[in-house]
Amino acid sequence: MTPGHRPGHLDTYPTDRAITLDGVTHRKLAMLAYDGVRLLDVTAPLEVFSTAIALGGDYELTLCSPTGAPVATSAGASLGVAASFAQISDADTLLVPGSPELPGAPAPAELLDALTALADPARRIASICTGAFALAATGLLDERRATTHWRHAGTLARAYPRITVEPDALYVRDGPMLTSAGVSAGIDLSLSMVESDAGADLAREVARDLVVFLQRPGGQSQFSAASRIARPPHDPLRALLDEIVADPAADHRLPALAARGSLSVRHLTRLFREQLHTTPAAFVESVRLEAARALLESGESVTRAARRSGLGSDESLRRIFLRHMGITPSAYRARFRSAMTRQSA
Repeated sequence: MTPGHRPGHLDTYPTDRAITLDGVTHRKLAMLAYDGVRLLDVTAPLEVFSTAIALGGDYELTLCSPTGAPVATSAGASLGVAASFAQISDADTLLVPGSPELPGAPAPAELLDALTALADPARRIASICTGAFALAATGLLDERRATTHWRHAGTLARAYPRITVEPDALYVRDGPMLTSAGVSAGIDLSLSMVESDAGADLAREVARDLVVFLQRPGGQSQFSAASRIARPPHDPLRALLDEIVADPAADHRLPALAARGSLSVRHLTRLFREQLHTTPAAFVESVRLEAARALLESGESVTRAARRSGLGSDESLRRIFLRHMGITPSAYRARFRSAMTRQSA
């Protein structure tokens, strides 16, 4: 496959090609490891799917490499594989883990050859962390949305301008192409695939067994609003940020913030832009969204979460949730409530 080429079967999301035996859907997954791969990018998704198998999910996992030989991971450990890519012809799902080397150097030719061969018959293709760079190098992500580790999102966007990079998302699904952020986000992505394949009940059981959250939607930020922004050097601005985080529902309109900081509206806006690379309104909204999410997770109603977070009305909360997270507040709350019920049973 030449860069920029996308196989026809990936242009639209195809119907499920998984094999059906005696009425049970049987899915074959191939994890493509290679020299320099990040160990946890491989093992974390494999744990999710192997746990799903133990709990009744019908998956077949194959860990392969370009040559069939063991691979040296970035952690220094050697990882044995079951096959070479050439021995796999009918994988339903291809998983491509990341490597610390991929953002700064061309992907090895043998990796791209193996990826291309395995991608052609696959129904869906998923990358973990910087594995997105390998997908990008084949052209599979052209004209699609994607994400990767926050540290390398800018590099991905600059190197591959035909990709719409979403730097803050935990994972992104665009048709049959799925990409995730760093390390633990590979677990979130894998759980979402289990849920899509076999339903929420099995995904919850897997999450419970692994003692991880099932409910982190792909649109959820990789970081909190406060941790995403560098601590500003300007003392009044630091104090204002602390106030916003401490009490999201307070009056944080621009004139009120400026008055509390003894600044003009124009000066405050300039400080936010120069030191935080955002606007006062955008920062306040992100803090309130996080507060609303925490309230919903704790069992608060949508109405109370909207009011206590400072977002005001149900409609405002719904609009902001959909824009930032791709899910409604009521659906988000329902998933947490269902999980908590199962965990307390």
